[in-house]
Amino acid sequence: MSLETSVRASDIEPGAAVALPPARARGTWRRLLSDIPLTLSAGYILLIMLLALFAPVLTAWSGWDQYTFDQTAIDPEVGGIPRGAWGGISAEHWLGVEPATGRDIFARIAFGARVSISVALAATAVTTVVGVVLGLAAGYFGGWVDAVVSRSMEFLMAFPALIFMIAILSSIPAGNRIVLLVAVISFFGWPYLARVVRSQTLSLKEKEFVESARASGASGLSIIFTEILPNLRSTVLVLAALAVPGFVATEAGLSFLGVGVVPPTPSWGQMIAEAARWYAADPVFFLVPGIFLFLLVMSFTTFGDRLGALLDRGEARA
Repeated sequence: MSLETSVRASDIEPGAAVALPPARARGTWRRLLSDIPLTLSAGYILLIMLLALFAPVLTAWSGWDQYTFDQTAIDPEVGGIPRGAWGGISAEHWLGVEPATGRDIFARIAFGARVSISVALAATAVTTVVGVVLGLAAGYFGGWVDAVVSRSMEFLMAFPALIFMIAILSSIPAGNRIVLLVAVISFFGWPYLARVVRSQTLSLKEKEFVESARASGASGLSIIFTEILPNLRSTVLVLAALAVPGFVATEAGLSFLGVGVVPPTPSWGQMIAEAARWYAADPVFFLVPGIFLFLLVMSFTTFGDRLGALLDRGEARA
């Protein structure tokens, strides 16, 4: 059994209804909703996810997709600067247009959100699964399993990851760039979570409930996934939440450097790179993707930090 109180099936009379005590769940939700930074960050994350999910609907409503050039929205006589104030923001172009091309910034922000969210969440899922499985195996079995996993973690963590990501992505044909980004980011990302899981597994495997399960004849895999893993839920959840902003920033950085998403597919990092040439003439083009990216990274970071603090406080009270 896990560290949490459980109800044994043998203690329940046939036909009796089982009602789990809701007080702890209600208390957790109350603490979550009363935490203003956590609520605001969760709200912004939800907003960006909805923006990414409904990007085709929203751009159809605005009348401009992410690829169409609007030559009437820029002034060729002054180098293609958007017509009007604030980078061409108007009822027709909600966040203005790109200089020189006239592409709608709102449409590119919406579809760029799809890239950032897809890469970050997929990389988080892969690194979480790989890191948890290998960390559990290394911590529980020890011996040569621990040696192989630990040396692999040390080897990958010793690399200057960003430099090798750039080198790998530069040498690989374009193909499906999002899949390549997820694979490369995950390859260098899993050791950080695995290291934490391994250290906590080393501690948990000496607990009485694990010894009891082992004495009752449970297999190693059964003990790992039914006894140890449930007691790592909070840790894994917080680590996964804190990994997302790093992966968002990594994808944006790689796209900024030209080895991420390939144009004309929009990416926030790619937009910032293109806007760097225009920041003096059209600062709005630089600020819009920069603000969206900054707020998303800050929101995920705040969400992970506050969630970890609240879960720790809740466990201390339990």
